[in-house]
Amino acid sequence: MTGLVILLHGVGSNGNDLAGLGRHWAPSLPGVSFASPDAPFHFEHGAGYQWFSLAGITSANRPARVAAAREAFDRELTAILEQHQMTDKLDKVVLVGFSQGSIMALDTLVSGRWPVAGIVAFSGRLASPQPLTPTLNTPVLLIHGMADGVIPVAESEVAAETLRDLGVSARSEFEPGTGHTISARGAQLAAEFIAGLLHLS
Repeated sequence: MTGLVILLHGVGSNGNDLAGLGRHWAPSLPGVSFASPDAPFHFEHGAGYQWFSLAGITSANRPARVAAAREAFDRELTAILEQHQMTDKLDKVVLVGFSQGSIMALDTLVSGRWPVAGIVAFSGRLASPQPLTPTLNTPVLLIHGMADGVIPVAESEVAAETLRDLGVSARSEFEPGTGHTISARGAQLAAEFIAGLLHLS
């Protein structure tokens, strides 16, 4: 196996929502496997799942929610890595998050817990508690629509600046007219970034 891409969905969604992205990327990422798990907690307002609850959430208490979500998140990641026999090959693993999935992916980086090959964060924000102690050899691609009405594009701008200040290689792409979604261009940029990380291009 050349590599493993783990897709992390947004709040109220499920693994199937991002699984299609893996199928779309498969032809351009030969030998790469894809995993798209459901988040561990049921969404309170529908049939989907969440990495942490948004009930009563504020900018002040969000970091604590992220920290509290780590145990269940790490359990999920550990199980996927074991299933794909990639436990000791984190240099071939890429995390791709959307929205709340991006928050959790970026948290793995700035907490130093998972020194993976790279991270793609679509429409996310950096919401982790201090102190930030990132893995410096994990590059990040942040992609955000400038017309996002759910998580403002400024969140990815701030995240990119914070990561660079910490010494992380962070590339940002901001898309005019794109809302809270993954555009065709964004998907293409991410595929090229992943191919580079896994030395496929």
